[in-house]
Amino acid sequence: MKLATLRDGTRDGRLVVVSRDITRCSDVRHIAPTLQRALDDWDRLAPHLELVAQGVETGGQPVDRFHERDALSPLPRAYQWADASAYVNHVELVRKARGVEMPETFWTDPLMYQGGSDAFLAPRDPIRGAEEWGIDMEGEVAVVVGDVPMGVGPEDCAASIRLVMIANDVSLRNLIPGELAKGFGFFHGKPPTAFSPVAVTPDELGAAWDGRRLHLPLLVDLNGAHFGRANAGVDMVFDFPTLIAHAAKTRPLSAGTIVGSGTVSNKGATPVAAGGVGFSCIAELRTIETIEAGAPQTPYLADGDTVRIEMKDAEGHSIFGAIEQVVEAV
Repeated sequence: MKLATLRDGTRDGRLVVVSRDITRCSDVRHIAPTLQRALDDWDRLAPHLELVAQGVETGGQPVDRFHERDALSPLPRAYQWADASAYVNHVELVRKARGVEMPETFWTDPLMYQGGSDAFLAPRDPIRGAEEWGIDMEGEVAVVVGDVPMGVGPEDCAASIRLVMIANDVSLRNLIPGELAKGFGFFHGKPPTAFSPVAVTPDELGAAWDGRRLHLPLLVDLNGAHFGRANAGVDMVFDFPTLIAHAAKTRPLSAGTIVGSGTVSNKGATPVAAGGVGFSCIAELRTIETIEAGAPQTPYLADGDTVRIEMKDAEGHSIFGAIEQVVEAV
């Protein structure tokens, strides 16, 4: 089942079921007016939404044309957004760029921060920022969970995953070091995140989803050129059940909590133009350039740049729709 939230002039939009090919949708306000409402009563409402999804595919359900540009993030706001760094290779490279060594515990204990969840960007909204802030995209995979009790173990967390999405978790690289130096975490360095037009239930992913990781390349393009093709199922040190359990160590998670993977990153990556899988953020490429040439060559995002993030199935069909954002100077 694929779900999306369309603009309707309200803060939380209206929920629709979307066809597998992301071309048609059916209004389901009679079942749940918003995605959060569906998540709050998932066990009862999901079967009704599934029946609509079947009708969309068979022609037994009234449909409208689905336009990705009309979609908000599936959850335009959420009770909680917890983002991790499950691809430790990314952490190692970014810290190396800042001249900071990485503790060995980072390989055994996940990094996680609580991001702003009160206003997510729509997948076609601009990225607004000043170039001197060091604007960077971060292509990620994210899951939406149901209620998770405090202290639950990873073995019990896979069943809590309701939906899967992709994300652009924008970072302002030049603001982050000063904030971290204060010893109190991110705030200004992590502006609003954008999620894909469509969220999907894990069963839609077929063999690419093993219950813990999504084994497909994340396609990141910058100004129309291939920038990243890293496989999200490779080098993910901490899988999603582990991340969910980590988030729930000292608090319960409410239905609708979003848990992010962190920037998808493969070890030993080289630029796509050189035949490699590339990168899901600019910071990693700049680190490689610094190691090889003594200084970064690639600038961070500038006014007018366009970022596109997407994931396709084995047949080449878009799974979540595309995040496509233009940078706008503030």
